[in-house]
Amino acid sequence: MYTIKRYANLLLSVLAVVYVSSACTTLSPQSTLQDHALEAAWVVIGEGGQASARAITRETVCPEFRQDGVVETMQVRVAASTPAQRPTVSTPELSKPSAFPVLVCEASLRADAKSAQIAGQALALPKPNPQKILIIGDTGCRLQQNSSYYQGCDDAKKWGFPNLAKTAARFQPDLVIHVGDYHYRENACPPDQALCQNSPWGYGWDTWQADFFAPAAPLLRVAPWVMVRGNHESCARAGQGWWRFLDPRPFLQERSCDLAAMDMVGDFSAPYGIPLDARNARSAQLIIFDSAKIAGKVLAKTDPSYAIYKAQLAAVDELAGKADFSIFLNHHPILGFASVKEASGALAYYPGQVALQAMMKDSHPERLFPPKVQATISGHVHLFEEISFASDHPTQFVSGNGGSSLDLALPNQVPQGITPFEQARVAEFFNSDEVGFMLMERVGDAWKVEAWNQDGNLLKRCRMQGQATTCK
Repeated sequence: MYTIKRYANLLLSVLAVVYVSSACTTLSPQSTLQDHALEAAWVVIGEGGQASARAITRETVCPEFRQDGVVETMQVRVAASTPAQRPTVSTPELSKPSAFPVLVCEASLRADAKSAQIAGQALALPKPNPQKILIIGDTGCRLQQNSSYYQGCDDAKKWGFPNLAKTAARFQPDLVIHVGDYHYRENACPPDQALCQNSPWGYGWDTWQADFFAPAAPLLRVAPWVMVRGNHESCARAGQGWWRFLDPRPFLQERSCDLAAMDMVGDFSAPYGIPLDARNARSAQLIIFDSAKIAGKVLAKTDPSYAIYKAQLAAVDELAGKADFSIFLNHHPILGFASVKEASGALAYYPGQVALQAMMKDSHPERLFPPKVQATISGHVHLFEEISFASDHPTQFVSGNGGSSLDLALPNQVPQGITPFEQARVAEFFNSDEVGFMLMERVGDAWKVEAWNQDGNLLKRCRMQGQATTCK
């Protein structure tokens, strides 16, 4: 059992090892533009708004990186490797080792940089005051033996993410947020499933490329990204790729998810804030929370993860005090609905994330969130949802309709007494089971919030000012 003290001591030990290792590491030389071919290049935003240029290559050296025309060194984030097979959510015979025959490189971007390129490919630089933010989630193509669900990854009508990414890129957002679950191809496509034949599967690079990097390429080029971790990126699933490719923090072998014995480190990461600069006279920020391993039921206080999440929720309270307006981003909707079709054929409403609710009630018994958190955005439920409240609760948006197998839509008229949290009174509810994305755009001191489908048709338009949201 891990106490907070033991967990902290373990992390300190990890950092000490990494510090010594990094001090002794000689970075690979840079390759030139002429001899280099990129697999992917993009910008990820991390703690405090620090931007990092990322590159994935099959070469053994990092590509050429230029910032304002000056050649600079990209650091090796993680070298190519094939870790030994680890336990996964599937049985051993339905699993395989995760092969990563690619080099991942990174370089810090200066806040005042005017241009940056990797191997001649221009990068989308962060804007200090982003006006248009695009949100997607749950984008991968589901191939899963334990649910007997095999999505048609080769059919645009069955898997809409590639089309969605092309459509969304035309909106030219200033920032893209993915609220988790990038990867869904866990098991091999059976011979009788024609629309996913020859699809890569497992948790290695070939699957990450097919499920995320190749279809997301149009969006990776037009804007920097904020990456939120989903349950499909936990260590027993695609966590190895999460830490190699997407997380904005330094890569540490001890939290890489390569070794199951270290999952209590690899499955958790501290929350952090990303400033959105000034919204007129008021400051705004994003708060990123990793809920990848949260349970679907209330956690016992003796559960090792209980103390970790409690400490992280306390950190959220501290972060929320640093801005006038905060948007809480995590994968599992705390104030959202899930839909389940019962044996009778009726649709049932299920409440928000009960394990997090139970812990948040200790500090904020009625509201759950700190006072300055005025909106929360999640995925996990494969729908678009907007839920505003007559009670003092942040508006909940769910943008989980990014292309993976969709959930059943609920009636937009919520029955009397139905609520995602016992203290919350629903004022307005809208949901859609069309593949699509969410767009937030600043309008003075408010936000215009829109839901669009993958073909660029408007589904819903809302106006959010503070925590009050009204829709048309």
